[in-house]
Amino acid sequence: MSKTVYIIGGGAAGFFCAINMANLHPDYSITILEKTTKLLSKVLVSGGGRCNTTHYCFDNSEMVKNYPRGFKELRGIFSRFSVKDTIEWFQERGVDLNAEADGRMFPSTNSSQTIIDCFMEQAKEFGVKVKCKMEVLSISEKADGLALEIKEDLPIAIGTKEIKKVNADVVVIATGGFPMKKGYSFLEKTTHTIVEPIPSLYTFNVPKNPVTELMGVSVKEATIKIGGTPFVYSGPLLITHWGFSGPAVLKLSAFAARHFNETNYNADILINWVNIGQEQTRTEFLKQTNGRKMLPKNSNIFNLPKRLWEFLLLKAEIDPNIAWEETAKRKINKIIELLSNDTYHMQGKTTFKEEFVTCGGIPLNEIDCKTMQSKKLPGLYFAGEVLNMDGITGGFNFQAAWSTAWVVANSIV
Repeated sequence: MSKTVYIIGGGAAGFFCAINMANLHPDYSITILEKTTKLLSKVLVSGGGRCNTTHYCFDNSEMVKNYPRGFKELRGIFSRFSVKDTIEWFQERGVDLNAEADGRMFPSTNSSQTIIDCFMEQAKEFGVKVKCKMEVLSISEKADGLALEIKEDLPIAIGTKEIKKVNADVVVIATGGFPMKKGYSFLEKTTHTIVEPIPSLYTFNVPKNPVTELMGVSVKEATIKIGGTPFVYSGPLLITHWGFSGPAVLKLSAFAARHFNETNYNADILINWVNIGQEQTRTEFLKQTNGRKMLPKNSNIFNLPKRLWEFLLLKAEIDPNIAWEETAKRKINKIIELLSNDTYHMQGKTTFKEEFVTCGGIPLNEIDCKTMQSKKLPGLYFAGEVLNMDGITGGFNFQAAWSTAWVVANSIV
């Protein structure tokens, strides 16, 4: 039996849902409604224009550990459409995905356009209609389905915006996350509640701190912790002209998103530059330097970036040209402390505007995660980041989009 389906949002989840649904049900009338003129905009900018499509991890119980919110529900969702399924899906359509050393996976062309072209060609092949400049104002229940109120931007020559109503058997919300709660206002009549949206995945600002003079310096493996909390993460760390960035920082920002928001992005940030315990740091340091005539400037025993080592020596008030055996014990204790527990005060954040990820949205307890259908309004489904479900950087948010969208497409019968 034919159905009329409207998918709200022309992004990753919206297109993936539409394509898979159209493939399964050629008789369905499927239309993507996009508020802007930009289709698949996040796909385009993801991974610096390369599209970090998924993450090379085939163990679902390990995969879900990369999601601060939604990990319990995603275990079941990934059992239905996994990373392996994603790789095969793209491969069947002529798009090979290659894994990098850190697990991120990109199309072999290293171009986001490859993913976009694949989606556009598939949508065209299966007869998916795509309409831009169509803003959905409301969704409500009617006797035999759902009703949508849509504002359509007409050509400038006409100079008006037409508001019309359409009927649907099924509506899929795949808008992505909104930075402010008012973005979800079109769902008001569905009676869904909204978890307050706040940013996730951002860098830490340490304004006017001398460490910012080291911008461009990176450490391959450091541990970063929020003082007075259990939040801690290890990984590559980058010093920027505003503070700290890199995978370790971005991942920590995701898991501690609510905490940072509640403290107005003010916190003590503790950095272990050498990624080993303080006692081990002390033992190794003293083993290499105790009673030695060698100069500090020539004894970077943990192989830190040269500029960072010189910065830490200065911070510990150690003269780089006076041998270790002549250096005061308190200064040696200070450099050991800085190597394993260096402290900075975070004041504010910097969010990637084009690749923003939100923590918040539709609460998962209002969704049947076996089908992704609303528990409040039959015929209404959700996919992607509009849900209170988000991952750390590394291809995890796209994988959640593909998996939830696939579940939606296979649930509508």
